[in-house]
Formats: sequence, C-alpha cells, structure tokens
Amino acid sequence: MDLGNLGDPNCYLEPIAIEGREPEHLRAHLRSMIRIRMAERHLAAKRREGLIGGPVHLGIGQEAIAVCVTDSLRSTDFVFGNHRSHPHILALGSSVHGLFAEVLGKATGLSRGMGGSMHLWDADKGFHGSVPIVGGTVPLAVGAALAAKLRGSDAVAVAYFGDGACEEGVVQESLNLARVLNVPVLFVVENNLFSSHMHISLRQPKDATARFAAAHDTPYAIVDGNDVTAVADAAREFIDAARSGKGPRFLEAVTYRWLGHVDWREDVDVGVARSADDLAQWRRRDPIERLETSLTGAGYWSGEEQERHRESLQQEIDEAWDRAVGDPWPDPSTLLGMVYAPRESVRE
Repeated sequence: MDLGNLGDPNCYLEPIAIEGREPEHLRAHLRSMIRIRMAERHLAAKRREGLIGGPVHLGIGQEAIAVCVTDSLRSTDFVFGNHRSHPHILALGSSVHGLFAEVLGKATGLSRGMGGSMHLWDADKGFHGSVPIVGGTVPLAVGAALAAKLRGSDAVAVAYFGDGACEEGVVQESLNLARVLNVPVLFVVENNLFSSHMHISLRQPKDATARFAAAHDTPYAIVDGNDVTAVADAAREFIDAARSGKGPRFLEAVTYRWLGHVDWREDVDVGVARSADDLAQWRRRDPIERLETSLTGAGYWSGEEQERHRESLQQEIDEAWDRAVGDPWPDPSTLLGMVYAPRESVRE
C-alpha cells in the first residue's frame, strides 16, 4: 500500500470539483481556511520579530483537513490535537484572541497562559487538549470514545496526529484497542510526509500510513488533504459511521506544511529531502487557492469579496493581537491550582 500520485506535488493541481455542492457551505470552508492561515501568518511574523518567547508549530498549507473534519462534528464531541493544532482549534470556532493570548502566556489564553502554542484547550468548543508528546493524545481520544459508548451517548472522538506519530507504540496500541472495543473514534492522520526534519521515505518502508488501519481491521480512506470536498465527504461518512455504532475509522489526508518543523523557517537548507523546488510545487496544491479558483469560476466568489473578507479578518487579527499584548500575566498564586485538583473535587 502506498500513496501513489497523492504524494507527487505535480499532481492534484486542478481547481476543486464543486458541481452539485452548496455554494454557501463551500464559502464557509474558504472563509475558515483563510482565517486560520492569516492568524498563523501573524504568529509566524511575531515569532520572527522576537515578540513571542516560545516556539510555535504552524500548519500553514494544511488548513483544509481541520476545517472539513470539523464540518461533521458537534460541540459535544471530543477532539484531540497534537503539537501542531492551531488549525484544529480555530476550525472549531475558538477565538483568535484566546490563541494569541495563550502563545504570549497571558491569563486570558485558552489554557490561561500556562501552555503556549502546543498545550491548547477549549472544551466549550469540543477541543479537549493538544500536547507536544508525539502520539500522546491518541489514547486519550480512544478513552473519550469508550466513555461516550459506556454512557450511551452518540458523541464521537477525533484524534489528529501525523505520519510520524504512527511510529509510536501507543498509537498502534490505540488502534488495536479501539477496534477490539469498537468505540466511536476517528483517527485523522495529516500525512505531510515529514516528521520533524525527516521525510517519510527515511523512516518507513511505505509512505501510506493507512496500512496500519488495515492491520487493525479498521476501515480507512486515503484522500487528497488539500481538496475540501474529498476531506469533507470522507470525514462525514466516517463520523456518521462511528456515531451510529459502527466502530473506529481511519482517515489519511495527504498534505504538506509550507513552513518547517517549528516557527517561520521553511527548512529547505538543513539536509533533508525538502527543497525550495519541492515547496514551490506543493504550494501549487494550495487548498485555499484551489477552492477560490473554483468558486470564482462558478460566480460564487469574487476578487472584491475576497479583499473585503481579508481586510475584515486583518482587523480582527490586529485587534486580537493588541488586546492579547495588553492582557495581564497569570497571577503566581494560580500556579499550583493548575497542577493539582482541589481537595473537594477528589473522591474519597
């Protein structure tokens, strides 16, 4: 099993096929992807300027996956991210201000300033955590799915992780347990072909991670992760199946991160299988541009609307940043309260 031409940056360059689709639905996808990208570009710029103290892991180029998986979720579902989860949490509707404040370590941040870029939380939106430990949230998603099943609810859990996380033993254990217990969880692999600085060809004998789903008797699909309709259709089918009691599903979405492993750098000069030419080719598969082209060609989007939308978003982002910069730092007295559960909440 391999990715075939899905892993070839010279393929899948055409605009998205949108015939028969609801235009406003597609426009919502586009607006959400643009919002995520502009917010992340802002973070990249501020990190480069030295205004952000800790590292930021950015998902620019991968926006379609989070946006289209979210399309089939409810706020009562359980979503778990990884170390590159800004798109996941923003796609659910979390505030840009809350993300910026968290990255700056402010008390108004999504994790009250205690986590930074890689430790995010917004349970009201259904996002139940991201961590920098590779594969660390995958078993949590299986546990949440098991809890939902035991409670008799129709909630599902989603675990986002990358191709590198598939090399972690806990991920294989999670795939096995989810299938044995037949719990409602969707495993979403954002296969961007890299784990940190190593191309998948240097780490695995095959470039398709869905072979692990097959080994665990779990239905899977491999899709172009930069095609909103392909991701949305597969995610909807799998989430509906999990919600109706049919057990776990595995969605592998092939994509590419435009920036390097961390911060604003492109990492085309550190001796890995990643060149400026590769990056230029993958950028031609931009999920935003491909959808914009389709919508514009069909008369559902225009250059004027695009400009207005981006201007409005830029104002939102600038205001969110300025507000976050002026927000207070966490009070030192709250530190232990973020670590230990209050005694009254602990069962005897």
